[in-house]
Amino acid sequence: MNEIVDKPYFFKFNVAVDCIIFGFDDEGLKLLLYKRNFEPEIGKWSLMGGFLSPEESLDKAASRVLAKITGLKNIFLEQFHTYGDVNRDTGARVISAAYYALIKISDFSQSMIDEFGAQWWPVNDYPELVFDHGVMVESALETLRSKAKNEPIGFELLPRFFTITQLRNLYEAIYQRTFDPGNFRKKILSMKLLDRLPIKDKTGSKKGAFLYEFNQNRYERFKSQGFLFEL
Repeated sequence: MNEIVDKPYFFKFNVAVDCIIFGFDDEGLKLLLYKRNFEPEIGKWSLMGGFLSPEESLDKAASRVLAKITGLKNIFLEQFHTYGDVNRDTGARVISAAYYALIKISDFSQSMIDEFGAQWWPVNDYPELVFDHGVMVESALETLRSKAKNEPIGFELLPRFFTITQLRNLYEAIYQRTFDPGNFRKKILSMKLLDRLPIKDKTGSKKGAFLYEFNQNRYERFKSQGFLFEL
């Protein structure tokens, strides 16, 4: 009886990283996109991405892409899925590791964004994207909403100092629903993770609203003691 053994063969394919970049401002949760300046699909809206270099890991490649486009380093970045459908890219056989990133819009380099022809879009009203990038965005949103329930990653999208109203607006933008202002305030302050500052933001009214800061060290200490962040 002859045994059939598959012989090894070599096939060239590309490995890429695609970054779903979320930001937040007074108008809501935003998505950073740019128009491709090369074929295939030149001129169409796309996620930020790039190919993996032989000497780097996937995480380093994603960080490199973000730093090149936004000018930011050491930001929240997490891989959430790998896309490898055979015909997902019309130009070549490409396997892509997808990451989502959370950045403070006030921190990023507008000049570098402009250099790449990038633009912020509302997450509920962005244009048609190339390939399977739209699927990536929706999956990243689902991941963000799931993580935000049990981890304080939402603070990555806020400026260092913020009001309770800004924080509530952020979570309303993430979940696309409203929260009762009183209940939200009571819930978030009961966690004792925010430090109130002796200054107020008076841009909204003469009375103003106290500014707060998220205490990361206290959160880590509470977490080590079994504390669960639930919002």
